[in-house]
Amino acid sequence: MHEISCPKCGTTFTIDEAGYADILRQVRDDAFDKALRERMELAEQAKMSAIDLAVATVKNELKDESAEKDREIETLKAAIAAADMAKELALAKALGEVEKERDALKNELKTKDAETKLLESSLKERYEIQIKDRDDAIERLKDLKARLSTKMVGETLEQHCEIEFNRIRATAFPHAYFEKDNDASSGSKGDYIFRDSDESGTEFVSIMFEMKNESDTTAAKKKNEDFFKELDKDRTEKGCEYAILVSLLEPDNELYNTGIVDVSHRFPKMYVIRPQFFIQMITLLRDAARNSLAYKQELARVREQNIDITNFEDDLEAFKTGFARNYDLASRKFETAIAEIDKAIKALEKTKQELLGSENNLRLANNKAGNLTIKKLTKNNPTMAAKFKELEVGTSDD
Repeated sequence: MHEISCPKCGTTFTIDEAGYADILRQVRDDAFDKALRERMELAEQAKMSAIDLAVATVKNELKDESAEKDREIETLKAAIAAADMAKELALAKALGEVEKERDALKNELKTKDAETKLLESSLKERYEIQIKDRDDAIERLKDLKARLSTKMVGETLEQHCEIEFNRIRATAFPHAYFEKDNDASSGSKGDYIFRDSDESGTEFVSIMFEMKNESDTTAAKKKNEDFFKELDKDRTEKGCEYAILVSLLEPDNELYNTGIVDVSHRFPKMYVIRPQFFIQMITLLRDAARNSLAYKQELARVREQNIDITNFEDDLEAFKTGFARNYDLASRKFETAIAEIDKAIKALEKTKQELLGSENNLRLANNKAGNLTIKKLTKNNPTMAAKFKELEVGTSDD
């Protein structure tokens, strides 16, 4: 046990070993901490003094350098200011050129916008006029169809197409032929035939037309395709390149109401159109054919050259064939003549042998005649001997 006196009141009290040790430890810790704080404060003061000294020293050392740096900074500031001024001048100049170019482009765009708007307005007005003309034509046809009889409607459709064509014939088709097909020698005929030629008279496009109206008695309750085969037959027989059915049949059929329908998958170069596209279709085919006219002319020249070559080859082949045939005939006749000559030679040889045999017999006969005497003749013939003897006696008396 330990007795401890309070330093303030003087009271004495007793504590055990553990309490004493704890108090002693606290005292020691407080004393240590106090001493440590004091030493740290002294060290901090020493450090601050050293820092102040170092700062003062550095400030003195840098004071001269700072003046030099200030001069360099002023020089750099002046250079930067000059560069900024030059940059601002260059920028102002560039901006002036850009703004000038921008203003020119704006003016050009304004001009082009005006031209574009004018062109658009012109095109719009022209197309609106065309659409109105087509609509008017449709309305006229509808009105005519409603007011006229069945026969008159059919005839009026043909007349409509003929009038529309003749209205622009002189200016658009000065060399064209457009007349009714009146040739029924083949058993059938179309309605109209169109042909166009160039200034030299060379034909470059031809069209067979057939006009059909839903009110026609011949077309009642029929479809467009019912007339394709006959139209193709008429096109072929009349030597036309294209076939066009101008039709008001199937008025509710969206396919044919689009205007121009290509049905060449059924029959070659055949189209079905509504009447309002009559002139446009002729113009389209005519212009396309005219563009290819030069190629057709060149092709025609090539064909003519090929025909000339073919004719020459045909003539040469005919000559060779005729010559071969004549040569064959002559050869056979020559062989026959040779054979006949051989036969004649053989006959002459035989005749020669026979003649030679005759000559030998004659020689022998002559020899025999030369050796013939009266004595030989009268030998063994007393009568003839007496006669010759009498002749001899008479001759001697004379």
